[in-house]
Amino acid sequence: MSQDPTGAYAGDISVQDAWRALGSSEAAALIDVRSRAEWTFVGVPVLSTMGKQVVLVEWNDFATGSVVPDFVGRLEAALAESGVAGNVPLYFLCRSGNRSRNAAIAATAAGHPACFNIEHGFEGALDAEHHRNTPGSWKAEGLPWEQS
Repeated sequence: MSQDPTGAYAGDISVQDAWRALGSSEAAALIDVRSRAEWTFVGVPVLSTMGKQVVLVEWNDFATGSVVPDFVGRLEAALAESGVAGNVPLYFLCRSGNRSRNAAIAATAAGHPACFNIEHGFEGALDAEHHRNTPGSWKAEGLPWEQS
């Protein structure tokens, strides 16, 4: 894990470390901030072996690409609906680690003390052939996921 030197969020964490942390803390939650289209067509992480479900909250509106105006309000509602307490570690995931970093910063600013960005996200950065599923990402590391 690497801490954010600005203190805007807890820092970046590898998918393997996030997986271990989610499994070792009953209270910790995984927040997937990708779009509904990504959840539907690309897939979502599966945490059922831990007795958990992923909390789904879009960071960007798929149609416009703009940041969802009330991301923090939607996050708070989704956490409450999922039974996630306020002061637990939150692990944010997107496609490659960019949107999730911004979401972790926003959640930290809203008062959540332990917000982590999963650094390579669900699919990772584009490789030389312009494909995703690069090393360090959720899918490439073989962590559980499913497609609908």
